[in-house]
Amino acid sequence: MMKKRKWPRVLLYVILVSYALITLYPFLWAVLASFKPYSEIVAGGLTLWPENPTLANYQHIFTNDPLFPRWIMNSFFIATVGTIVNVIFNTMAGYSLARLRFPGRNYLFLLILAVMMVPGQILLIPNYLIMRSLGILDTYAALIVPGAINFAYIFLMRQFFINFPREVEEAAQVDGLNRFQTFWRIVFPMAKASVATQAVFVFLGFWNEFLKPLLYITSPEKYTLTLGLQSFQSQNATQWNYIMAASVVSIIPIIILYILLNKYFMQGLRIGGDK
Repeated sequence: MMKKRKWPRVLLYVILVSYALITLYPFLWAVLASFKPYSEIVAGGLTLWPENPTLANYQHIFTNDPLFPRWIMNSFFIATVGTIVNVIFNTMAGYSLARLRFPGRNYLFLLILAVMMVPGQILLIPNYLIMRSLGILDTYAALIVPGAINFAYIFLMRQFFINFPREVEEAAQVDGLNRFQTFWRIVFPMAKASVATQAVFVFLGFWNEFLKPLLYITSPEKYTLTLGLQSFQSQNATQWNYIMAASVVSIIPIIILYILLNKYFMQGLRIGGDK
């Protein structure tokens, strides 16, 4: 009987491990390909390990392309500022919808739900025209301002604050804190799990954005890293070895951010699942 009971579990593990290997294989191939010379990559085949490993690809993108470090800093600045602005606005908006009573609150929430269904690509051209009229095209603001709020995370934070214990806020108000002080000193720190969850995803969205920089940025020195990667392509050839090396560099900040916020990130996902 015990052996019969173990078979479904063993089969499940085999399926999960196989799926993990299939999912991770392209990522491992890209990482190891960044250490291969161009000739070895274009030779074909799915061999993982490089026959002649080299760091020349990384040396080239940092030394022969003077704008590459600038693109990294551009992406880091835009993603960091955009994430901070998003976290503040999304959390305050979610708290307002959950706690404050004002005319039209329910209609505003329904409008947010409706806007969540609209594909972001539809707003690219209207945003372009607005930013052109404001004179902020080809600036960092062109990438930060249109994404200053995210309706999905406003919804997430609203759901969190609806279930937040009112007794905590009432105790803070008894101690003499007003609504604004209660939010920043008490409520916001206690919402760090949900805040960390949205911070990770928002940062990832800004960091990986390609269409918006492609439309709104024209100066090479203001390119983001994702947009700068296309400089390794030409009409005649694609320098896959340099693209792989640059791609590996581009995922390092995401990995570091996830490691730093992993504890709160997992808590936030569990909270979101409970809601």
